[in-house]
Amino acid sequence: MDQKWISVLLLLFSAVCGVSPYVPHWYHFVNESKTWTEAQSYCRRTYTDLATINNMGEMKKLYKTLKDEEKKTNSERYIFINETKNWTEARGYCREHHTDLVKVRNKAENQKICSVATYSKSDHVWIGLFNDAWEWSDQSNSSFRYWGSDQPDNQGGIENCAAVFVTDQGQWHDVNCNNQLPFICHKNKLVLIQQNLSWRKALKYCRENHVDLVSAHSEEIQVCVMELAQKASTEHVWLGLCHTCTLSFWFWVSGESVCYQNWAPGNGTVGEDCSPVERTGAVQAGGEQQWVSLPENQALNFICTTYEGQ
Repeated sequence: MDQKWISVLLLLFSAVCGVSPYVPHWYHFVNESKTWTEAQSYCRRTYTDLATINNMGEMKKLYKTLKDEEKKTNSERYIFINETKNWTEARGYCREHHTDLVKVRNKAENQKICSVATYSKSDHVWIGLFNDAWEWSDQSNSSFRYWGSDQPDNQGGIENCAAVFVTDQGQWHDVNCNNQLPFICHKNKLVLIQQNLSWRKALKYCRENHVDLVSAHSEEIQVCVMELAQKASTEHVWLGLCHTCTLSFWFWVSGESVCYQNWAPGNGTVGEDCSPVERTGAVQAGGEQQWVSLPENQALNFICTTYEGQ
């Protein structure tokens, strides 16, 4: 391995895991609601601890982390299209250019949708809910509902699609699917590629066509990885996880060290056998869906991340 890479990896290993109290902190925003004690427990289990602020420089770094997260959620996960289309046309546009019309799973997500539609040319904006027992456009069930008062009312018997009423606290109305409205697409953070490639070819594919092989460096990303991996056509699915025999440790191709771990028993050991090829990491497509160490020349499906800052 290149000496420059080794130096960088050692630095990242110290910074992320907090091996030394004298190295700069890295911050990770967790978009979940917890009590202070629950948050402390989660941080200690998954990372190092709740954030500590020792000086103004660290305060600015923490603030930047929060601002970067708000770009991610408002500009990349949810994409507001300020063009008017009927519901079917809007769904087709989202599937062609992004992933699908947006799904709304809780009130916090509904508020984010309203915030990205601030400059809408209409007070109603399409979401991906339609009246086939009111399910989402990808046929998944809709457990969260945020209907306005007296909604849905199916006025005239032709209101079979849902829109967010932006100027009415983001509540939902049922609307005629042929109405011309702006809409909100969503783009998945991760994508499963059902091609069988070696680890290095999978890495090359992700970097040329998306951003990178996925780094499952937290429990929340691992949950998303597990959901996608179940749809794979191979027994295991490549992750952006690789091993250096020179220094005898595992690391993510995104630069993070392996603080959060989900190894299957007998895998992920420090002293990997590097002959005849390097070892790389994959997730089981079924069962416990834990990580395993495999030779990099095996041909597997793989998961790419679609934008920076996963």
